[in-house]
Parts: sequence; C-alpha cells; structure tokens
Amino acid sequence: MEYIFETRIEVRDYECDIQGIVNNANYLHYTEHTRHLFLRHLGLSFAELHAKDTDAVVARMNLQYKVPLRSEDVAISRMALRKEGVRYVFSHDLFRESDEKLCFRSEVEIVCLINGKLAVSEELDTAFKSYIDKE
Repeated sequence: MEYIFETRIEVRDYECDIQGIVNNANYLHYTEHTRHLFLRHLGLSFAELHAKDTDAVVARMNLQYKVPLRSEDVAISRMALRKEGVRYVFSHDLFRESDEKLCFRSEVEIVCLINGKLAVSEELDTAFKSYIDKE
C-alpha cells in the first residue's frame, strides 16, 4: 500500500479502558483525526466544507484490531486513498512507534452529502486528484 499522509498520535490515559489498553472506539477517533489533518494539509477545512453544505460522512467501516496500544504509546497513523464511484476509501494503518508493530487497520468509506443529498464533491475530487490518480 502506498501511504499518502501520516501523523503521530500520543495515547492519553483517559483513552484506555480498565484493561489498560486503548478502548476500541478511540481508534476511530485516531483515523478521523488523521483524515481531518489530511484535509488541512490540502488547504481544506472539514468545518468550512460543512458551512458550504458539503458533508463528508462515513458510509462503512471495516476494522481490524491487531496489537493493543497502551497509555503513553505513540502511534504513527498512515493513510492511503482511492476512489470507487462516489465513495472515497481511506485505508488507515496505525503502528506503534517504538517497534513499528501494526496495531490497527481499517478501511473507511466516505460519501458526500451536498445540501443533504448524495452527490459528488468537485471540491474534494479536485483536492484529491493527484493522490487518487496514483493508482
């Protein structure tokens, strides 16, 4: 897989459950944060898109938990992107920085609602063009 973006994420104590590992729902926050940072990297804002009645929403997720992250671990969130019809498919891999072990893998399918209706976002297509065309 060819990654197009990555960021570091520090695991915070409150993200862990009684077992001392990151609660499964927090991995979804990590992937969402990575996608939002990627948008900012491209000069786009999730909030500004919403203000223009363009909402990128999750349509489907496929999640694989591999090795748990723990408090004070640092995760490297790496992301790839492809387009399938009206869906943007983000592949996310989270690695533990200390040993590069794969901790979490997911595919997140995003669709756009423009004025509340399923549609193609020309703004996102333009922003993602050079990344999608690498396929």
